[in-house]
Amino acid sequence: MGEDDRVLVERALAGEGSAFEELVRRYHAKVYRLAFRLMRDPEKAQDVLQETFLTVHRKLASFRFESAFGTWLYRVAYNTALMRLRKERSEPEAPLDDSAAADPASTDLDEGADEILARRESLERIRAAVDRLPESYRTVILLRDVEELSTEEVAELMETTPAAIKTRLHRARLALRAAIAKDPP
Repeated sequence: MGEDDRVLVERALAGEGSAFEELVRRYHAKVYRLAFRLMRDPEKAQDVLQETFLTVHRKLASFRFESAFGTWLYRVAYNTALMRLRKERSEPEAPLDDSAAADPASTDLDEGADEILARRESLERIRAAVDRLPESYRTVILLRDVEELSTEEVAELMETTPAAIKTRLHRARLALRAAIAKDPP
């Protein structure tokens, strides 16, 4: 765990509100992105975000510094989203990040409209294929490949072993390739 996070957690535990506010500021976007990818709805993601930080504030004293604060926070967010999804009895959908395709300023100026359209269509095919994956495959791909968490962090979040995550990720990638192959452009 980064010393900065540890110091902030310790200061927040001592009752310093500005320390907790800094933790929220640091992790707000990451937690929202995870919540949005699992919930697929901005309002529901915002609810998960708020509930996550309320839970973290209430349970901060139970954090034992055995893992990175960010990993623990992601676990709380992941569990919060899953509980909400189970309550709603719906499967989470997980769009891939296509911010580069959605942001015209981030595209190469030399790139033609055909290339931009082709890339967007490819991203949409990938997103649709990911959406069709079983929840456990979709989640491991999101956490490992999109959020770029380590195998160990994903294993901790999903309460399993790194070996199980590697196996699940391999199977998820194979299933994703097969799904994309079935849906040619």
